[in-house]
Amino acid sequence: MSKQKNATPKDPKIKVLPKKRIVRKLAVGQQIQGRVKRLTDFGAFVDIGVGTDALVHVSEMSQRRVKSPKDVLNVGDEITAWIKALDKEHNRISLTLLAPGTRTIRDLEVGEVLTGTVTRVTNYGAFVDIGIGYEGMVHVKEMAHGYVKHPSDVVQEGQEVQVEVLKVNRRRGQIDLSMKNLLPEPEAEAPEEEDVADDIDMMEEEDEMEVISPFELAMLKAQEKKGKRKEKKRKKKVWYDDEEDEIIRRTLEIAEGDR
Repeated sequence: MSKQKNATPKDPKIKVLPKKRIVRKLAVGQQIQGRVKRLTDFGAFVDIGVGTDALVHVSEMSQRRVKSPKDVLNVGDEITAWIKALDKEHNRISLTLLAPGTRTIRDLEVGEVLTGTVTRVTNYGAFVDIGIGYEGMVHVKEMAHGYVKHPSDVVQEGQEVQVEVLKVNRRRGQIDLSMKNLLPEPEAEAPEEEDVADDIDMMEEEDEMEVISPFELAMLKAQEKKGKRKEKKRKKKVWYDDEEDEIIRRTLEIAEGDR
């Protein structure tokens, strides 16, 4: 018994219509629905109904760092995603689970000014939610130009503040912020009149001082030492003269008594 091959119907009245190919127009930023087909160490492949599975990289699954795609997705999950990139040459589609406009720590730039909400206040600073999945920290020294005894003297939990990005450590997820840099510089206090007068008197006294050279200073020291030696010799000579006069006086008294 021979196998029958697929053949067109013998009845010429029956027409076989070709299957229609469903074509979907895709564009970057477009929102789509899909189903997770398989997970790998670096991401998840999603069936979006175009005949080619799209890839959601692990870095596009959350604002925060994701260690494994299994921590976010499971096979069979129905998800909403957005097209991040299209590579028509290699027939590749990249997806993201982050809605357009969502910022991450990768987007932050030093010097950028943001508005955030204080989430915690500690003894050394305050943590601020700036809407990127990571909290930034304002150290107590970056809260004001002057001395701040405790961060709670400046900010409270739930308060909205403006901050400037000082430093970003993307690997550790650390962000240093400043409030001080956005505040006006304090004006220097004008010195009191008495202080100004004292400064002027001091300047005048300094102007009257005579400046001498090292050689002249050495000469003055030598003259001072020489003067001290002369004074010492003079005192010694006076002592000898006084003693000699006393000896002569006593000798004369003895001679007079003998008479």
